[in-house]
Amino acid sequence: MKNVCFYLNIHQPYRLKRYRFFDIGNDHYYYDDFANEDIISNLSERSYLPMCRTLLDMANEYGQDFKCAVSISGTAIEQLQQSEPEVIELLRKLSDKGCIEFLGGTFAHSLASIEDPEEFMRQVKVEQKTIKMVFGQTPKVFANTELIYDDDVAALIQAMGFKAVLVPGAKHILGWKSPDYVYSSAVAPKLKMLFTNDKLASDISHNFNNTEWGEYPLTADKYVNWIAELPAEEQIVNIALSMDTFGGFIPASSGIFDFLKALPRFGKEKGVRFTSPSEIVGKLKAVDSVTVPFAISYVDGTRIDVSAWKGNDLQREALNKLYGIAERVSMVEDRKIQQDWEYLQGSDHFFYMATNNQADAAFSPYDSPFAAFTNYMNVLADFLVRVEEQFPENVDNEELNSLLLTIRNQSSEIEQLNKEVKALRKNILEAEDSNYAAVVVEEQVKEKSVAPKKEKAAEKKAPAKKACKKTAAKKEEK
Repeated sequence: MKNVCFYLNIHQPYRLKRYRFFDIGNDHYYYDDFANEDIISNLSERSYLPMCRTLLDMANEYGQDFKCAVSISGTAIEQLQQSEPEVIELLRKLSDKGCIEFLGGTFAHSLASIEDPEEFMRQVKVEQKTIKMVFGQTPKVFANTELIYDDDVAALIQAMGFKAVLVPGAKHILGWKSPDYVYSSAVAPKLKMLFTNDKLASDISHNFNNTEWGEYPLTADKYVNWIAELPAEEQIVNIALSMDTFGGFIPASSGIFDFLKALPRFGKEKGVRFTSPSEIVGKLKAVDSVTVPFAISYVDGTRIDVSAWKGNDLQREALNKLYGIAERVSMVEDRKIQQDWEYLQGSDHFFYMATNNQADAAFSPYDSPFAAFTNYMNVLADFLVRVEEQFPENVDNEELNSLLLTIRNQSSEIEQLNKEVKALRKNILEAEDSNYAAVVVEEQVKEKSVAPKKEKAAEKKAPAKKACKKTAAKKEEK
């Protein structure tokens, strides 16, 4: 039986409005509400809603024979809840049916994993709580922003309790190894690695609607045959796609939804099973360990690095400015500042500044990478002013570090006290249960010891009663 897992990613950032230099200090609202709502509504109509309905039909038709995984950012959840709540409702239904497994990630689809480990862990916890609250699941498998991964990220993910992580099937990392096995991290042995099969993913995302492709048209039975014909010993085929692919990049008129819906039927005929990552992690052992010393991602074809967000001076300057105030922001209690801090970390803002791949310019709302940089830095300048009002720059690093240390120590003390309180409550409950049990046993012992005495007393009384009756009878005869 060949195992296949589809991973569908949903993410939308909060796009920034045109923010001029003269707005700094005067306008603290940064977002293009019209563009954000228009894009999320358009995508929902063309992609998210028909895709969720297709998955729901598949869940009803195939039951547990079809499962997949969904990675959805917190910013996408918020926008869908506000503008397209039906998408959230359908995802809930799919979750209730056990058709989809939600993955962990960063709330804002950020680059915190390669910029600020503490902020990264905070965002992951926020995302976990959001998934639990909205969909009722606690993620066990992790998918970072655009699958950014290296050994340092692996250590953090394992420390947060995740069992596995989705990793780009980078050829320079795998070498001669196939991506279709379960591996483990060389630095975090308990963390299993699920590598993507980029060839099979590309057959859908890039070639499904490509009339010049040698294998055109791609049909469900042909696709399942390719999977079934892979070496029998290969364990799992991981296919990662953006949900936008279905109905967004590839229109519904192409038959993309019918293609997806037919996969489990042909899979059943060919011994191909569509499953979830947690099931795979639970039943398959890692065949080897893999080390990834430098960060890789899923964005470009080579999977070599993270230059899509850190490839030029503009991007690095913006990131340094943003994460340079991370410690100060962590002490700010202003809810609006905390919200803006989340939204400004979105990886899309830095992707728009990229100059190394002009083919991706179509995804940018700006005329040029420099325009994206200028607009973002104007917004960031205003945000810095607001943060400085809370914690001025004249607070030197030594004083700031002292404040941070105090806050962290207090947090640790509170956490330790909470654990002690829970332990005491547990001991009290156990003691109460023990005392109650002792009382019950004591009463039962008393009852058992009293019963024989009553029986003996009754036996003694019985002859006496008989004697009394005989005496009374003799008197009556006389």
